[in-house]
Amino acid sequence: MSEKYNVAERFMRYVQIDTASDPSAITFPSSAKQRHLAQKLYDELLEIGIDDVQIDEWSYVIGTIRANVSHAAPTICFCSHIDTAPDCSGTNVKPILHQNYSGEPIILPDDPTQVLSTKEHPYLLQKIGDDIITASGHTLLGADDKAGVAIIMELAAYLTNHPEIPHGDIRILFTPDEEVGRGVERLDMEKLNADFGYTLDGGPLGDIEDETFSADGASVTFFGISAHPGYAKGKMINAIKLASDFVSLLPKDSWSPETTENREGFVHPTSIEGFLEKATVNLIIRDHDTQLLDSYHQRLDTLAKQIVAANPGSRYQIHIQEQYRNMKEILKDVPFVADYAEEAMRKAGLTPKRAIIRGGTDGSRLSFMGLPCPNIFTGEMAIHSKLEYVSVQDMNKAIDTLVELVQIWQRHPWTQV
Repeated sequence: MSEKYNVAERFMRYVQIDTASDPSAITFPSSAKQRHLAQKLYDELLEIGIDDVQIDEWSYVIGTIRANVSHAAPTICFCSHIDTAPDCSGTNVKPILHQNYSGEPIILPDDPTQVLSTKEHPYLLQKIGDDIITASGHTLLGADDKAGVAIIMELAAYLTNHPEIPHGDIRILFTPDEEVGRGVERLDMEKLNADFGYTLDGGPLGDIEDETFSADGASVTFFGISAHPGYAKGKMINAIKLASDFVSLLPKDSWSPETTENREGFVHPTSIEGFLEKATVNLIIRDHDTQLLDSYHQRLDTLAKQIVAANPGSRYQIHIQEQYRNMKEILKDVPFVADYAEEAMRKAGLTPKRAIIRGGTDGSRLSFMGLPCPNIFTGEMAIHSKLEYVSVQDMNKAIDTLVELVQIWQRHPWTQV
């Protein structure tokens, strides 16, 4: 089946369109250039012959592969995001196809200091003989999540060309701004009108992820006292120093991204901004156990109180904002959604593996918006970096999995789910 796919060519076209999102923007989508890929996908879906293709002012693209069975079956949504992370440049991406990977280090030509090796990236040991796509050394590749986009687009083309494969209604959804945590902020769920979903935004071959972090954002603002620096003795309280002292109290050997793994949570300062009178520390708060987030909030509040107590006359404010919650809280009540994905992987000749995400996906928020939505592998690896890569064979196997998955779902009408 896999040799019939054209996913590599699609993927290499898509990654050359710069779609980096902008975390500082107040517009939606956060960068106008995301519209370029959204429009291209809209046009291609029409060319493939997909029904009811829509693109809206927010750059959501939705299409429908109509059911070809007469009995009732749930409507399944496959979703990927079109934006790439702003952490690394996505401008002038030059994808390179390394055929029949030998296992030797891959030196990226535009920057020979960028070397992809099995020592630093052990997953590559499993990819010897595969066709590997990288960027050229100056940019990220954009496999996160254009691998998912290419997989879904190739699925749409394949099912259209193979009407003998039975399936219910399938919704295609492409979202902007996932990388800045706003991917489904403006999504019209009534227009989407799906019952269950899957994001295609995962990593290693065979992974099915049904658990994410629960996430909050925090800002801690310190207020100092201004005075002329030449006459400031006993008067000035520098808010920048208060904020710096606060950050210095955060643990160095725990409770941070660089010291935790698996289900361990953390608090991570992402920026400091301000002046003498007022300075703000922005942080993200993460844990797989939602109930622990309150204790994290309290710990931050205690540290801020400690700073202010040591500097009479200063004060602080702390603001907490919910970002997303662990999809497991929803998916535990509909375990068959992930179970069917595992079954599909086995039918595609894979060994499925349940995994957790030390982050979130559009599926996190979609699950709480009424669309239970675990995450399926795409092969995207070393994401958000110049060493990002993807295996063509992994992408092909993801398509195999989806072809099997839609057939499994059509065998489970509403009376059974």
